Amino acid sequence: MHHKFAKRASSVTSSDMRIILTAGERPELISLAGGLPAPELFPIDALKAASEAVLTEEGAASLQYSATEGYTPLRKIIIGRMDAIGIPVELNQVMITSGSQQAIDLTGRLLIDEGDTIICESPTYLAAINAFKTYDANFVEVEMDEDGMIMEILEKRLQENPNAKFIYTIPDFQNPSGRTLSLERRKRMIELANRYDVLILEDNPYGAIRFSGTAIPPIKHFDTEGRVIYLSTFSKIFAPGLRLGWICADEVFIEKYIGLKESADMHSDGFAQRLTAKYMELNDIEAHIEKIKAVYKERCTAMVACIEQYFPNDISYVEPEGGLFIWVELPASMDSRKIALACLENNVAVIPGAAFFANKAQTNTLRLNFSNTSEARIIEGMKRIGEVLHRELNEITITAGTTTR
Repeated sequence: MHHKFAKRASSVTSSDMRIILTAGERPELISLAGGLPAPELFPIDALKAASEAVLTEEGAASLQYSATEGYTPLRKIIIGRMDAIGIPVELNQVMITSGSQQAIDLTGRLLIDEGDTIICESPTYLAAINAFKTYDANFVEVEMDEDGMIMEILEKRLQENPNAKFIYTIPDFQNPSGRTLSLERRKRMIELANRYDVLILEDNPYGAIRFSGTAIPPIKHFDTEGRVIYLSTFSKIFAPGLRLGWICADEVFIEKYIGLKESADMHSDGFAQRLTAKYMELNDIEAHIEKIKAVYKERCTAMVACIEQYFPNDISYVEPEGGLFIWVELPASMDSRKIALACLENNVAVIPGAAFFANKAQTNTLRLNFSNTSEARIIEGMKRIGEVLHRELNEITITAGTTTR
């Protein structure tokens, strides 16, 4: 049978990362791969009480179709959260989405025509690359250093690509690198966006999970022309299975987003929205987030200590101030895909970094996740990775020596 797929489906394939994540379901395997929140921190008892309250007080409404833009009380809660981080918005500037991933996909539908250029960090979020590729986007990458996207290179890319549709950035504890865009660079990005008349898509799923350092205002805080579209989610601070995220943008964008969402899923889960709002009403979400941050800080600290103790000396890594990930750069001679497969044989899962590059992959990188694994299993998993790395380096050294004789 001839499968008459659309052209956009030709780029949709399984990946090495999916294979590794699937393998992570093996109970004997220590997974430092996926970006999953710690399930033991989900507020299950409080959610039971909130669920009962929702069904008792508004059971029929919670199970009925609802407004595409989202449940108004939850949108008002989001307005409060946005105001607390320096983004004042009105109700008509907020829309609920089915996770921030839907917000990314809807943005592709809204803004990208075939062949359009998107400017992004190098590396960047794999699922955003995949979403934008389905709309036939071209990617222009901007290198990063310890302070995030380098503004001099960004300006050069904007000059070279005057018709770029938007800059896609994850400014806080970036996925996969863990880097944070500095305050001065956030201000500079706004200046460049204004000068070159380009939009900014600010994707901030991790910003609330800062466990060290000083908080920095979002890029949208400095937005003077309404050109920043801000995305975030409850997934990292509450419960990812509820699939609730949001978009904050000027009303002209939100109106278009609503139309696109109507054709996608009509509205996000109405019961999940009411459940989340009721939980916020009955509980202190900030106290819950503090618990998350304390646990993640301990796990991140343990992972960094293991890198120093068990990994070869000639590697580098980014120690994040929050989020879920540590980015590791191996010697140039090492292939992280080969390393990841060898780690699987050693019953530990990691993500090779090549998948996070939109164009030219850097094949000697790894992304490690510390949020979803106990400290004891992190230590054991890192020992196993260290064994693989030392073994691979020894093999490379022996091979190089053989070649030169």
